Amino acid sequence: MRILLALLALLAPAAAFAADAVSLSSEVFVERVRQEADGKTRIVREEPRVVTPGDKLVIVLSYRNNSAAPATGFVVTNPIPNSVAFAGGESEGALVSVDGGKSWGALAALRIANADGTSRPAGQADVTHIRWTFARPIAAGASGQHSFRGIVE
Repeated sequence: MRILLALLALLAPAAAFAADAVSLSSEVFVERVRQEADGKTRIVREEPRVVTPGDKLVIVLSYRNNSAAPATGFVVTNPIPNSVAFAGGESEGALVSVDGGKSWGALAALRIANADGTSRPAGQADVTHIRWTFARPIAAGASGQHSFRGIVE
């Protein structure tokens, strides 16, 4: 049940800033390997009706500028639920946080503090949030998507 609740949390729109006229929606898919009648395998994306630890997820964030003017300063932030391990961003330009959204950067540049005062490089399992900051305005009527991957823990 905890896993299904975490997936429902992913379906809630992520936080969007500085663009009241931009709508945002989220979809979660489970990637599964299917055996075809000819014996070949194919990867398919399905609705997450039943998920189990180890299932691979794809989270798609869709945006649309519903206004007649360009939307500037648009930022999308999505938390990663505790029962889902971040498995990488599919969309370019993503920054991540490993400290609950206090600081942001490329994963390779972030570090985790150890109890003994030392630190270690952050890994995908440490990611708590993912964020995209739109450097260019979103044109009136324009839409697009960003996505990232997760694994059910």
